[in-house]
Amino acid sequence: MEGHSTYQPQGKVARWFESRLPIMGLLHSSAVAYPTPKNLNYLWTFGAILTFMLGCQIVSGIVLAMHYTAYAPVSFARVEHIMRDVSYGWLIRYIHANGASMFFIAVYIHMFRGMYYGSYKAPREVLWILGVIIYLLMMATAFMGYVLPWGQMSFWGATVITNLFSAIPGIGETIVQWLWGGYSVGDPTLNRFFSLHYLLPFMIAGVVVLHIWALHHVGQNNPDGLDVKSVAKDTVPFTPYATIKDIFAMVVFLLFFSWFIFYIPNYLGHSDNYIPANPLATPAHIVPEWYFLPFYAILRSIPDKLGGVLAMFGAIAVLAFLPWLDTSKVRSARYRPLFRQFFWIFAVVSVGLGYLGSQPAEGGYVIASRILTAYYFIHFLVILPLLGLFERPKPLPASIADAVLARGAKGATAPHAKA
Repeated sequence: MEGHSTYQPQGKVARWFESRLPIMGLLHSSAVAYPTPKNLNYLWTFGAILTFMLGCQIVSGIVLAMHYTAYAPVSFARVEHIMRDVSYGWLIRYIHANGASMFFIAVYIHMFRGMYYGSYKAPREVLWILGVIIYLLMMATAFMGYVLPWGQMSFWGATVITNLFSAIPGIGETIVQWLWGGYSVGDPTLNRFFSLHYLLPFMIAGVVVLHIWALHHVGQNNPDGLDVKSVAKDTVPFTPYATIKDIFAMVVFLLFFSWFIFYIPNYLGHSDNYIPANPLATPAHIVPEWYFLPFYAILRSIPDKLGGVLAMFGAIAVLAFLPWLDTSKVRSARYRPLFRQFFWIFAVVSVGLGYLGSQPAEGGYVIASRILTAYYFIHFLVILPLLGLFERPKPLPASIADAVLARGAKGATAPHAKA
């Protein structure tokens, strides 16, 4: 759903260039005249925030790569060299390290917003699947980046996670040896992970371009989950309306980001990663970064190794099938009272799994993990398909414009009612 571009190049050179490569017209139709539903709220700004964070991670990562050495005996020392000796190296590293967490905070808000408002439903299935692919690439990139400081948690995290592939019948051991580059985690492993960690962000950027292309083709969803009936009545130009909102939200998010960088830069990390990697000393409690914890809890909740691996990857893969698992014709949770209740239960379960993933795999923690893991899959495979059959949604407004006007009228009458 592209906007009608009114861009007219000024000057002979601009007209000559535009007639041969109409890139300015494309930018104008995509980022200026693009019709944006007029009822979007601030949750829709996280797409722009994520784009900014991707650029931030790529730029800071390139600078760090100039000073880093992927050689096991010196990698830990090189990170300390960046922190202590490189001009503003401490700042660049804290931006990159905390930027990964900010990236995942933004992407989880973006994903849960999509689930709540039904942004995965037709005609946006491919858009949603591309988002899941971006999420998988992000997880792979973050895991490999976590290994590079070559501290205790880096080494043992790499050992535990790569060992999971050995559960695959027949080819598991071969895959593990290929990942390691030998018979244990070591220097070849570090080189492989550094190369892939440098490459994958550019793959993410490529899929992001496809994601934005798909978004502009089918149009944005909105809080009411309604299709655009009239471009003139239901939408506003992307610039300045959405642009100003995106910039404001980005500034607020950067203030939040800066608070971590300058005041609590190590809060989201693990203290054991400031100890050089030692293959002879296993940490008492091996945990991944916080954004992996829900899936780590699912992995540990299954007593069988292969079953745990399948459950962990299945918990991510099931997201790609969400457009077909949710059988309701109504998109937005605003008009689905039962779905709204189950959505918030699912959100609490996800946070609970994250907490349990950070705890030792013993006693009540394991039992609770199994209960929440079961509910996680029941939500997608049982509850969502049945809700579409039995739920009675509220009546939908005739158009986005009607929904906005009705909400505005309700807000205007509320003060008079109180008086």
